[in-house]
Amino acid sequence: MWEYTDKVLDLFYNPKNQGTLEDTGEAGVKIATGEVGSIACGDALRLHLKIEVEQDKILDARFQTFGCTSAIASSEALVELVKGLTLDDALKVTNKEIADYLGGLPEAKMHCSVMGQEALEAAIYNYRGIELDAHEDDDEGALICSCFGITENKIRRVVLENQLTTAEDVTNYVKAGGGCGSCLATIDDIIESVQKEAATAKTVNNTSNSINTTGESIAPRPLTNVQKIALIQKVLDEEVRPVLIADGGDVELYDVDGDIIKVILQGACGSCSSSTATLKIAIEARLRERVSPNIVVESVGSPVRK
Repeated sequence: MWEYTDKVLDLFYNPKNQGTLEDTGEAGVKIATGEVGSIACGDALRLHLKIEVEQDKILDARFQTFGCTSAIASSEALVELVKGLTLDDALKVTNKEIADYLGGLPEAKMHCSVMGQEALEAAIYNYRGIELDAHEDDDEGALICSCFGITENKIRRVVLENQLTTAEDVTNYVKAGGGCGSCLATIDDIIESVQKEAATAKTVNNTSNSINTTGESIAPRPLTNVQKIALIQKVLDEEVRPVLIADGGDVELYDVDGDIIKVILQGACGSCSSSTATLKIAIEARLRERVSPNIVVESVGSPVRK
């Protein structure tokens, strides 16, 4: 039997936010819905958000969850965390924050908090018209766990965001490897790759931020807006675009509004079902490492050029 915290049990037995939100035609308000999981795999979550359009703010939220105690409690916690937030702030809510709100979850149940985070992203992306990664096997063989339909991009993301170190950790967070187990060796390889990339990025950042031309340690200075835009463009040109171009895609910097970076995905990236993964894994994660941890990358349609 799982050892649950009192908070988990309370939210499971006394949920306040179960149900749906219907579009009543209220002026200036829209309803957004995001759905993740599969009943066939054991858990499914449909999240409903009531959004104030002008302020881009979540006024209310409801959930419909098929799953265990942890899944229902995580859904309830998610709703409580995002009420009153702007959509950009809501996108910063992590699965760790959901688990912390509950006073912790058993390691084998951490996938429930991840499911909540993904449902939130799905609802917001649907509202903004951003395509979601369907997590289907594509021409590049991105599907790693066929038992639960988990892609390499999803595994890389959960490893990076939660600093996972073993295939067992990955199974606890996204179920990959929890079926036939044939993908466990591949998951280990992905973890090693992510760790090497993170270590390289950290070394580069530490070197560039802490050493001046005389070799003396200095405190990093905040970037000016011009410096920030220049660094973003440099990272895109030198670290992101070559990878995308090799796969027949490309990306163009469209606008910078504080920590909101708007880009135009082009070529294969613009029509790919994995475009959301491209935004989050290939672009946003890299800019967060090299520029600012608060960056959120959004895709916009190609503007009409005269």
